[in-house]
Amino acid sequence: MTIFALFYTNVSIMGFFDLFKSKKSSEEEQQPEVVEQSRRDLDAGLEKTKQGLFSKIARAVAGRSTVDAQVLDELEEVLITSDVGVDTTVKIIERIEERVARDKYIGSEELQAILHDEIARLMEEAEGKVESFGLDVKEGMPYVVMVVGVNGAGKTTTIGKLAAQLVRAGKRVYIGAADTFRAAAIDQLAVWAERAGATMISQQMGSDPASVAYDTLKSAVANGADVVLIDTAGRLHNKVGLMNELTKIRNVMAKVIPDAPHEVMLVLDGSTGQNAFEQARQFTAATKVTSLAITKLDGTAKGGVVIGISDSFRVPVRYIGVGEGIDQLKIFDRHEFVKALFGK
Repeated sequence: MTIFALFYTNVSIMGFFDLFKSKKSSEEEQQPEVVEQSRRDLDAGLEKTKQGLFSKIARAVAGRSTVDAQVLDELEEVLITSDVGVDTTVKIIERIEERVARDKYIGSEELQAILHDEIARLMEEAEGKVESFGLDVKEGMPYVVMVVGVNGAGKTTTIGKLAAQLVRAGKRVYIGAADTFRAAAIDQLAVWAERAGATMISQQMGSDPASVAYDTLKSAVANGADVVLIDTAGRLHNKVGLMNELTKIRNVMAKVIPDAPHEVMLVLDGSTGQNAFEQARQFTAATKVTSLAITKLDGTAKGGVVIGISDSFRVPVRYIGVGEGIDQLKIFDRHEFVKALFGK
């Protein structure tokens, strides 16, 4: 069966202008070529996840006419080894057991539909029922996003791709290079800012990150920016140090724009599987994370991590990365995700 072909078919991704809508527009309102290209990107980018899970699920239900205890045991193993996570897997299996007990007779062919229903409900419970996609950018003061995550997770690349999408949608974007500790971090971000058409504010290596954030917001306000993206250091130092640093950045930004940052986006490397869970624990303990961007799903068979992290941390997944191209950072739509997860 093909029940874990992540995002495999019928995936509609919003165009650039949908980044700023609080409600999802219908597929008919989008340009057909944009939707089709998004489908191709996701098909190609998630091929490893699709192929890896096909074989596992097929083995779990092979020769079975009903969903019995052995099928559930094997399905549990499939979900765990697909990096859905132990706690989330237990929830899914318990829900299926309840369905089997209530409906008395359920064949293995119905398992796909049941999994679809239960995972959809699980993700809705985790992320809430608000139909919000992308950044909720409004007129007036700049919308400030503080981006956090470990080195190597794709934080700088995600900032660059997001900036490019925002600029293409007609927004004036400022980037604050507040990762002043990593060698070449400022230079790397400068390349992305130029490529995206965004304005970058930076200081010398080793400067106070909070000072960079302050300067960025002051300049953004003075020049009528729409969005500000603040890069931060990706060091996995002790939680107290991390908390103090991020808190200082937040407090300084609030002196310029009282409710800034409006969003704290945690970037996670989807290819690291369970290690992504640990990174999420570290950063959610250090600061109030409000959204997630999960990168590098094109290079892994561990795409199930999207389900587990969403459920475990009750934080909405905002974007997913499915390739190296500048247009391959996609807005994550949980409804389309679950539909695509199971295909036809």
